[in-house]
Formats: sequence, structure tokens, C-alpha cells
Amino acid sequence: MITVIGESLVDIITDPRRPQEVQAHAGGSPLNVAVGAARLGLAANLVTHYADDRYGLMIEEHLLANGVTVLRGGSAPTSTATATLNPDGAATYAFDIGWDINGASLPALAAVEGSVHVHTGSIAAVLAPGDQATLALVKAARQHATISYDPNCRPGISPDAAAARSQAELFVAASDVVKASDEDLAWLYPDRSPEESLLAWLDLGPSIAALTRGADGPVLLTRQLRVELAAEAVTVADTVGAGDSFMAGLISGLAQLDALGAPARSRLRDITEGELHALAAYANRAAAITCSRPGANPPTSAELGSLTGSLTASEG
Repeated sequence: MITVIGESLVDIITDPRRPQEVQAHAGGSPLNVAVGAARLGLAANLVTHYADDRYGLMIEEHLLANGVTVLRGGSAPTSTATATLNPDGAATYAFDIGWDINGASLPALAAVEGSVHVHTGSIAAVLAPGDQATLALVKAARQHATISYDPNCRPGISPDAAAARSQAELFVAASDVVKASDEDLAWLYPDRSPEESLLAWLDLGPSIAALTRGADGPVLLTRQLRVELAAEAVTVADTVGAGDSFMAGLISGLAQLDALGAPARSRLRDITEGELHALAAYANRAAAITCSRPGANPPTSAELGSLTGSLTASEG
């Protein structure tokens, strides 16, 4: 069992290449990670908020259809994000969002204490009042679970970079695996390179740090190792949800390596170069499949295969 903590929302997608088509999809980075993990065979909880309105029902149908167990708090209307696609398929966002899981604290605590891994990030880690509840759940989970975190920065939601940086570092220090995009790190730490920022994050406590760089491919770092891969060649429909699929791939890959759960922290710290390479390839492939089709539509385990194939290739 894994538990993801964070926002659910509806992505309203407009594409200047097809202006007559406006699409609405259930989304939100944590929701996408939970769905991606469930499609890759993990039993996934999502601690989140949405209302009993039209968009909330869309989210609930999507989660239930993908086998995600929902623990829902808060009372605000369902959040939305309007994504406008650029000609290259990349998205820019405008938000109407709130984040509060009041009322779900006890079932959420039970969920994280019963999980081998807990993931959070994005808006849930910075937007009051739910950010403090999210951090408290992560800290409570550490005794039983490994932790992962992706800041997935949204300057439109949290425009104060210094405050976002301080908040991010609280979550990094509580995490075993961190993942960030080059855009996230350029905004949080404009005076140093993304890899320098990830190395500094490793000094705060995590065992693995992953950098996604869009078409330039990912880099995975530990204190001893560095693995860099080219992005897989695909025809890009759009990039919505690609980083979340990468994150779900990392979690699934680590599960296949028996590297999740508090007792596995030493296993995570001692990951080999071949295993790290296989993990990067597996997550990279998950992101590529998502980019090849519209919206946040992560792959299933049947589409992605197992980490074993990537591990065999890396060792060969």
C-alpha cells in the first residue's frame, strides 16, 4: 500500500492548434501520481479534497475507475486549472484552487501509518491551510514508510520564491526520494545549476534525487552515483502529466527493487549503478508514453513492462 497526499483538480485544456476543442480532465500532480502508481500495480490511497459538484464527480469517477482509494476532507468547491498549450505541446496554467483536508485527519493518519511509502508535493505542500497538515502526515509516516516529494512549483499559486524554497526544504529533509524539474529548480535556486541544487538536497537527507529536463532527458543522483539518460523519441501530443508519470514510475520501480518502507532505507541508500540506471529508464519510459497521448494518461504495467527488463539491459 502507498499513500499520496495532495490536490485533486480538473484540468481544462485549450489548444491553439485546435481552438474549437476544449477538454476537461481530472488532474492535479498528486492525483496523477496516485493513478499512475495504481496503473502500475500498486495499491494506492489518495488523501485529497474535491466537492460533490460537477467537477468533483468527474474526479471521483476517474479515481474509482483506476482503483485508487480516496480519503477526502475539506469543504471548498472543486479546484480547477486552465492549461493553455503552446505550439510545442507544453502547458501553462491558471488556477482556481484551494487546499484543505480538514475532516480527514484521522483516516489519513491511519492510511500513512499503514503504508510502505508516502508521496506528496505540488500545491499541497505550499498552500495554506492544508500544507501544515500535509507536512505533519509526512513526518508521522517516516517511522513506517519511505517518503517521496516533488515540489512541482506553481508560481501562480505561491509567488514568493523564498517562502516556497523554505517550505520545499522542510519536505526534502523529511524525504528519501526527491524529484524536481529543471524549471522548478531554476525558479527556487536561480543562482546555481539544477544539479547543484539536487546535490544540496541530498545533503539534507534523501538517498535519491531525480532531475527531469523535458526533451533533454532525466538525471538521477545519489551521494555516490550519477546516471543520465536521453529522452525517449516520441511524437509529443502534450506534456501534461509527464513528470507525474515519471514519479509514479520511480515509486513502482523502487517497489520492484524491494526498496520501499522504513526497513528498506539501507537498501535505498545502497542502490547500485545498474539499479539506478534501470530505475531511470523505467521512469523515463513512463513519461514518454504519457507524452505520446493527450492529457495526463499514464501507462499501465502491461504497457510499461517490468523493471526487470530495464535492469537486465543496464547490466548487459
